[in-house]
Amino acid sequence: MKRYFILVTLLIVGLSSCQKYTISGLAATQASADDAKIQAYIAANKLTFTKDPSGIYYQIVTPGTASHPTTSSSVKVTYTSTYLNGVSVGKLDGYTAQLSSFVKALQIAIPKIGTGGRIIVITPSALVYGSAGAGDIPANSVLNYTVDLNGFSN
Repeated sequence: MKRYFILVTLLIVGLSSCQKYTISGLAATQASADDAKIQAYIAANKLTFTKDPSGIYYQIVTPGTASHPTTSSSVKVTYTSTYLNGVSVGKLDGYTAQLSSFVKALQIAIPKIGTGGRIIVITPSALVYGSAGAGDIPANSVLNYTVDLNGFSN
């Protein structure tokens, strides 16, 4: 019985470590696929974007004021989001919320501009809705945001 318990324990530990490897392997594969889609989109449309270490690609259209929000700021934004094929995902006009409540990609991108600024952000799926998706947005969707920062307060 003791041998059986040890064998089962080792089997469970072994399988759970394989599971973690598989999940992280899938995440790495998806990140690579997203990056390839984004780079192909940028090249096909002859665009110029900067890649952030987080994996987002961004283009500052208008820098805005010298002071920039932080993730603890309350921001007022107008934004549109689309899939890379141009199909609309959504639009918000004059939306105000804590920046920390936004998807991770926008938490990274919005502090790059000041009030009156505009930024275009192409986001890998892991930094928006990931493998779960959200509502009508399918899992692993790469999204393109155009964000205007109308104001913020700390």
